[in-house]
Order: sequence, then structure tokens, then C-alpha cells
Amino acid sequence: MSKGRLEAFSDGVLAIIITIMVLELHPPHEASVESLRPLVPELLSYLLSFVFLGIYWNNHHHLFQAVRQVNGRVLWANMHLLLWLSIIPFVTAWLGRTDFAAWPAAAYGVVMLMAAFAYYILAHVLIAHHGRESVIAKALGNDFKGKISVFLCAIAIPSAFVHPWIACGLYVLVAVMWLVPDRRIESVLAKHEHEEPAGH
Repeated sequence: MSKGRLEAFSDGVLAIIITIMVLELHPPHEASVESLRPLVPELLSYLLSFVFLGIYWNNHHHLFQAVRQVNGRVLWANMHLLLWLSIIPFVTAWLGRTDFAAWPAAAYGVVMLMAAFAYYILAHVLIAHHGRESVIAKALGNDFKGKISVFLCAIAIPSAFVHPWIACGLYVLVAVMWLVPDRRIESVLAKHEHEEPAGH
């Protein structure tokens, strides 16, 4: 089964998610800088979520560079990831409109944790489909960053009830960690393409 439709559908869903999220931002009626102050929490939560969605889109694109084809299990694993990503606008709005209160901060962490877990499942379903010696298996390796992300999100959830800003700090840490370009897949693909002619 070709991967093209899955990639196109996923791109479209992510674009809609970002659109919904930005439509939740309502400009003030006043024309003063002071009128923007109450919107700062909403703008910060939007910025954080936008970065996360950008990271997922980027990683999803790189992941499927190493994919030759997909099957039914891959399609459902991808839908599972999109399910959690589609809830991001809801928890983003809740977090921003409550000035980063404990329960919204914890709920944000649950969604991020489940999205990270869903991405992990998708990656391993793809490895199972292509084989342990495939390019994608070699590229992902032990996926240390992915495991650390899940761990930090899991810690952030109870931390929200100690102080919401601790949880938010952990979310920012995860985002910053993934903003550093992950070139594993590109490196393995380049090496594979370089070695392929010699094998023929």
C-alpha cells in the first residue's frame, strides 16, 4: 500500500489542527497594548503547542522518508497519533484561559504523553512492517530522545499539582530538546543510498 495518501491526509489534519488553534485566539476590543496583557497566557500556550505540532509534523515527515509502504496496522497507528494531536487545541485553550491552572496543566501533559506514546507505537509498527534490518529500524535505534520525552511528560502530570509552572517548564524542556534537529533518519538514508550502488 502506498504511503502517499497517509502522508497527505496527515499533513491536512495537522494544518486543520493549527488553524483551529489559532482561531481560538480572540483579539481584544481595545486598541491599547495594555489590552493584550490578559491574553498573554493564551498566547504562550498557543506558542508552546504550535512548536509541539511543528515538531510532530517535522518528525512525521522524516519518519516516512524511510518508509517504503504501509499496511492497515500502520494506518490505524497513524490515526491513533492524529487522535491525540487533534485534542491539542482543546487543552491549549483550557491552559491559556485558566492562566496555567493545575488541572489544565496536568491535562495538557496527559495529551502530550499520549501523543508521544502514540508516535512511539507508530514508529515500532513501521519497524515491525519493514523488518529489524530495515533503514527505518537502523535510523531510529534505541530512540533515546523519544523515551526521555515520555518520561518527562509523565513526571510533568503530577508536578502540575505541586506547581503548574513546574509542569510547563518540563513541557518547554521537551520542546527545546526536540528543536535540535534529529538527523538520524537523514544520515542513515544518505548512507544507504551511497552504499546501494555498490551492492548491485
